[in-house]
Amino acid sequence: MEKRSIETIELEMAVLVRRLTSLTTYKKIGNLDRAAYLLLHQIAFNNGTAGVKVLSDEFQLDISTVSRQAAALENKGYIIRVPDPVDGRAYTLQITELGEEILDENRQVRQEIMGKLLANWSDEEGDSFGELLRKFNATFLEED
Repeated sequence: MEKRSIETIELEMAVLVRRLTSLTTYKKIGNLDRAAYLLLHQIAFNNGTAGVKVLSDEFQLDISTVSRQAAALENKGYIIRVPDPVDGRAYTLQITELGEEILDENRQVRQEIMGKLLANWSDEEGDSFGELLRKFNATFLEED
């Protein structure tokens, strides 16, 4: 890739992160901050259950960080811990009906915000941008 392209991407990513973090409505919507939203989304994506190790790998976080975030979600009733029948020390996290409702509400509001920001984009531009963003995010998991 050309140096000019890398320079443009680096700067635009910095601007994007700054603008996203300045959108107070995007930082915390309802009862979910970004970390809670992502954890609930990933648990729901994994057929409603996920282990702490899987989540820590997905988000490249310490298991203790994911456990702390999961405990906060559990205290709110958004997830429950399901003991592993084989290993009594291990457990999986399961999204509750309340967790699914909160996730759906937050997803809808976040998508409305994105829809407004991208209102003047064509479907093709949106599709391309979404696919490129997905590809870019996947590179972080390949960087180990």
